[in-house]
Amino acid sequence: MAIDRLRRVLGRPDTSGALSPGVKVALFFAALIALTVLIAWLDPRPSLRHVRVSILSGSPTGNYFATVDKIAAEVARRKGRVLNLSSAGSVQNLQKLIDAAGTCELQFALVQDGIPHPQGHELELLGRLPRPESLVLLGRNVDAVRLPEHLNGLRIGIGPVGSGTEQLMRQLLAPLSSLSLVVSTRPVDEQLDQVERGEIDLAAMVIDENAKLLTDAVSVRNLDILQLPDVASLARRLPFARLGVIDAGQIDYLRKLPRTDKRVLQVDTLIVGNGCASNGVTQGLLTAVAAIAPTFVRDNKDRSNLTGLPMSAVAENFFANGGPDSLGRYAPWAVDIMPMPTWIQLGVALSLLFSGMALWHRFRLWRIDADRVKIERDIAALFPAGVTIGLIASMPLDTGSLAPDAGARVDALMSRLSALSDRCRKQSVSTLVPMGAEMSYRYQEALIGDVLSALRQCRSPTHPNPDSRH
Repeated sequence: MAIDRLRRVLGRPDTSGALSPGVKVALFFAALIALTVLIAWLDPRPSLRHVRVSILSGSPTGNYFATVDKIAAEVARRKGRVLNLSSAGSVQNLQKLIDAAGTCELQFALVQDGIPHPQGHELELLGRLPRPESLVLLGRNVDAVRLPEHLNGLRIGIGPVGSGTEQLMRQLLAPLSSLSLVVSTRPVDEQLDQVERGEIDLAAMVIDENAKLLTDAVSVRNLDILQLPDVASLARRLPFARLGVIDAGQIDYLRKLPRTDKRVLQVDTLIVGNGCASNGVTQGLLTAVAAIAPTFVRDNKDRSNLTGLPMSAVAENFFANGGPDSLGRYAPWAVDIMPMPTWIQLGVALSLLFSGMALWHRFRLWRIDADRVKIERDIAALFPAGVTIGLIASMPLDTGSLAPDAGARVDALMSRLSALSDRCRKQSVSTLVPMGAEMSYRYQEALIGDVLSALRQCRSPTHPNPDSRH
């Protein structure tokens, strides 16, 4: 009905049932427009539309939260979505990741390196952020603390319960159990207020050395950074920590704050997943992280995984390739089925399979041709020299030029030819035969059929006399 209506609009009545040229042109352009709209809607350009995840970070005023915000902005720029979920810290993040493994409401979290992770859970490491965080203890008159025993009797805020700061500080203070230390667990902002009021002596935090919170604490609150006594030995005692330096004047150049170089412990920030995200989504998230941290791939590629968490297979491929592979960039759904190396291995296996099938096909075709030639050679030995297939068809077996057992030998030859023809037909329809190569078998069948037909006519008891045709 729609085509009839279109014909009436174009003024071309349907008289023969065939589409008029105008209708064909109109249908062609309609199909072209529909295809253009479909391509525009699918938008084949690389994007992160498939990335829809939730990431646990940390305190809304902390560096973890700010880092996830940057990741979310990059993903959103590429048409994806990342939900930034605040938390009490790394310990809580790990537990929430484990709890969400069944429902997959959460997929990823930022976790401080060195946090003990529960065994027997499907947590995996996606990588470490290239910029480490520093353990900073802030207070007044910190220059008086030069030896470990100078910490005796101090009141220290070790960070909120469930935070990476609390875990790290408890590991550092464990050998100092003989000292009369008073520890408290409060949020970082409260700890800083307590130090200002003199209610505690030191406030600990694991933070980016350029974070505004640290800058304000030193330049506005006039707090100083404590360099832990023998901090280098502490770094060697903790395998996940390393020694770093906050240079003099780094926080405030004009006022030269801090006044001297401060050696501090530094720890890495890990991206941890619970296995809920698909391969394509995981690669998409790593792509966004690499975009905001240009050294992310290089730093993870060159460093060993000493965290105790298994490295994600997707992350391993990502770092080995120096970024996202073509499959993950243009067809993330294919990565969900198999990672890129497996697709390559499958392609190589299929190529070898098809090559083997083609080789076996050529071998079988060669054997058929060789057997046919052998039969023709036996036929030539039976008949006089110079006798062609056409002459055999018109030559009676009772002629005196043939051996007495010529009939039995012709029957045997026909039996062999029939078996060879059946074998040729059976192999021609085999799956080993490449498309179009069956014509080679048809050619062999035609040759075999010609010879077989000639022998049958020669063997026929009602063989026509060749002279009767004249």
